[in-house]
Amino acid sequence: MNFDQLRNYCLEKKGSFESLPFDDVSLVFKVMNKIFAIIALDMDNQMSLKCNPDYALELRASYPDHILPARYMNKQYWNMVKTKGFDDEQLLFKLIDHSYNEVVKQLPLRSRKILAEIK
Repeated sequence: MNFDQLRNYCLEKKGSFESLPFDDVSLVFKVMNKIFAIIALDMDNQMSLKCNPDYALELRASYPDHILPARYMNKQYWNMVKTKGFDDEQLLFKLIDHSYNEVVKQLPLRSRKILAEIK
């Protein structure tokens, strides 16, 4: 999967936007100002995604060459996915969805209501 596909899929999420808040090589995707994905522009298709802690461990065990604890993030909740050579596009989309949903479910009720009203 290439960068444009990942970027476009993240931006299709309701209320999502992208920015470069940390540096010029960490493209951050947020929903309601909370991070759900980071693409490292300088690291040959590496992406960090939020994840349920138990599911994160399961994924790391099942895909040890492609899914690792994320650098610079809370390793209990964040995975780094090496997308180059990761042939299961559907799983990658599912992981992006999971990350987005993990962030949304932790938003305050008021923020979730605002998000629900976005078309």
